[in-house]
Amino acid sequence: MTTLTERPNTALLVIDVQAGVVADAYERDAVVANIATLVDRAREEGVQVVWVQHSDENMTAGSEAWEYVPELHLWDGEPLVPKHYPDSFEDTSLEELLAAAQVGHLVVAGAATDACIRSTLHGAFVRGYDVTLVGDAHTTSDLSKWGAPPPEQVIAHTNLYWKYHTAPGRTAAVAQAKEVTWA
Repeated sequence: MTTLTERPNTALLVIDVQAGVVADAYERDAVVANIATLVDRAREEGVQVVWVQHSDENMTAGSEAWEYVPELHLWDGEPLVPKHYPDSFEDTSLEELLAAAQVGHLVVAGAATDACIRSTLHGAFVRGYDVTLVGDAHTTSDLSKWGAPPPEQVIAHTNLYWKYHTAPGRTAAVAQAKEVTWA
């Protein structure tokens, strides 16, 4: 159980599923479809959906690349957290937003696996959150020409190590989109 004892709620955190981030991402369409299904399920079950949107010198706010993919639609009233660093908590309002909603468990989906997803998983975990990574709802681009493993290996490795990640008083888990529970 989370070390955030006064936070019984769960939120779905959708990270950086932006046109420029996922344009050439591994299994892009399947991952986006899984995220869309998760968003629909969360809404149906009254679970808070929190959107995170990255911008920096390579992805200018307001540009076409910066926009969320057209398959995903933010509803009025759903929070959108702008960020400038890989960890979605770093220099953002995310922690305050989650505290106000009494969220202690995060279900994480989005992009890019080897940057913003990993950073946010660890950022949440060290802040006391229980964190479930949706194993078939995160993706990355092929960075192997710079020495990274192929994207399918990056994703598989992230799922493997997160499944077995541990710390006192918190849980780390990996679930496929159809298996995600909000409790």
